[in-house]
Amino acid sequence: MAQSTFPELQNDLVLRAARGESVERVPVWVMRQAGRYLPEFQAIRKEHDFFTLCQTPELACEVTLQPIRKFDLDAAIIFSDILVIPQAMGMKVEMIPGKGPHFPERLESPEDLKRLNADVDVQQDLGYVFSAITLTRHRLEGKVPLIGFCGAPWTLMAYMVEGGGSPTLSKPKAWLYRHPEASHQLLQSITDVCVTYLEGQVLAGAQLLQVFESHAGILGPEQFGRFSLPYLEQIARKLKARLLEKKCQPVPLIVFAKGAHYALRELATCGYDVIGIDWTMDPKEVRLAVGDQVTLQGNLDPCALYAPQEELSKSVRALVEKFGTQRWVANLGHGIYPDMNPEHLRTFIDCVHKFTQR
Repeated sequence: MAQSTFPELQNDLVLRAARGESVERVPVWVMRQAGRYLPEFQAIRKEHDFFTLCQTPELACEVTLQPIRKFDLDAAIIFSDILVIPQAMGMKVEMIPGKGPHFPERLESPEDLKRLNADVDVQQDLGYVFSAITLTRHRLEGKVPLIGFCGAPWTLMAYMVEGGGSPTLSKPKAWLYRHPEASHQLLQSITDVCVTYLEGQVLAGAQLLQVFESHAGILGPEQFGRFSLPYLEQIARKLKARLLEKKCQPVPLIVFAKGAHYALRELATCGYDVIGIDWTMDPKEVRLAVGDQVTLQGNLDPCALYAPQEELSKSVRALVEKFGTQRWVANLGHGIYPDMNPEHLRTFIDCVHKFTQR
């Protein structure tokens, strides 16, 4: 569907902040804002398993819109999961309640790469995400922009080799040392899918994109420089080129490399408009490291939302003092937790707006 047929955008704060343009107040959205902390989400989740929600455009759209109806957010993010790419590459992924993602047949050795789908048809295998994006753009009626996303290659490889989550990710890290060539082969395959997938999201209507390198912090600087950064850079460069070839204006790109405090300068120059930072990083120090040519996103500790609302308000004011009011997209330093009181999220959002309004 042609992008010109979408409703006119009424709130472009997050797009302007991402591009470094002046804003009259700081925009705010929250990672996992469509999710388990909302009673409305829990009601739908009781009726459908997790990946059915992701794979059914009508349901994914409804879940995406729930927090937009409830809070004064400045962006929506399409309800999906980073692990749809391993699924498209031929791996089975189960979402186990209370545990998280599980791969019944993980990649144990380089021989297992032969099991992967070498030629992913993104339109066929992930078209449900594109349909959900287009539907959501219309249902949003131009209220706020819609964010699309994907997992970064190293993070996806880590899940595929580990077989799920892990505090050490020793299995995929062992691959980097034992099988560097096979690791690069796998990372390149994932990268190729990421580029085509993100391109499809933009063509479907996504107005901003985030790449989640959630497992960056498990790597040291040398490994990050070899096995993560080149592929992040490749995604940004190739995606922009592909969109321009199709006479489609590239959208702003966010990279969230959780824990990569040692690579801030490199992240600032690898093709992304916004750098997401986690709660362990000092915004003033980050700004000194990256300069003023990129926008920052973050970085309230998700656990700060457990505080009494008066204390939470003080935490937001302190955050504003550190970030300032320009070139900043307010967010948490990671996703919101499932047991969070939704009213505390409302306090966070409203305080950001109140303390930064010009």
